[in-house]
Amino acid sequence: MIESKDLIYLEERIGYVFKDKTLIKMALSHSSYVNESGNSSVMDNERLEFLGDAVLELIISDYIYRNNPEWNEGKMTKKRASMVCEESLFASAENIRLGDYLFLGKGEDLTGGRKRPSLLSDAFESLIAAIFLDGGIECAKRFVYDYVVNIYSDECVSGDYKSDLQEYVQGMHGGKISYELVSEEGPDHDRVFTYSVYVGDELLATKSGNSKKTAQRNAAYAALKSLKKK
Repeated sequence: MIESKDLIYLEERIGYVFKDKTLIKMALSHSSYVNESGNSSVMDNERLEFLGDAVLELIISDYIYRNNPEWNEGKMTKKRASMVCEESLFASAENIRLGDYLFLGKGEDLTGGRKRPSLLSDAFESLIAAIFLDGGIECAKRFVYDYVVNIYSDECVSGDYKSDLQEYVQGMHGGKISYELVSEEGPDHDRVFTYSVYVGDELLATKSGNSKKTAQRNAAYAALKSLKKK
């Protein structure tokens, strides 16, 4: 079970120490945890998620506008969508191991909530809002640049990572790309699918998503990122 004192490790990981510790706990508190706590003073992260979505979109929009003066509105919109989509935020949340620090109800925890893309992407947005409220826009901007902009700014504009991976592999050395279903978990209304992507017999990445399409897209993105690093 996560304790409030454990959040110091998350602060160390993201490089930001909260002055108001209630904000970081609120950002990580899922409604299932609040409902089970029976404590009316405990708040879930849904309001923070609403604010974080707006703060994130502003920071990303500002970055794209300033750094791509030749792009038209349509191209800027596509790029922003690819950077703030659930798949990207889920990957960012995994990058800081956000799932390890979530406050979840017992049922949500037992059914894989700590790895659920929708839940993690929402918590990531909530964390952005908490940093914004605690330290202001510049602190939120540094966090977003570290864990979103600096990771996704050079990826394909369309966000079609499967096509981009196919083109990249063909351009480098060829080989057949295949996606294999690893597992299906969770209740029927909120399934989590995990897929592995291969080039020939070589495993490139394994990722999850709330649909088969999303899981494959996440795996393609991780594979593309890994290949470009090599």
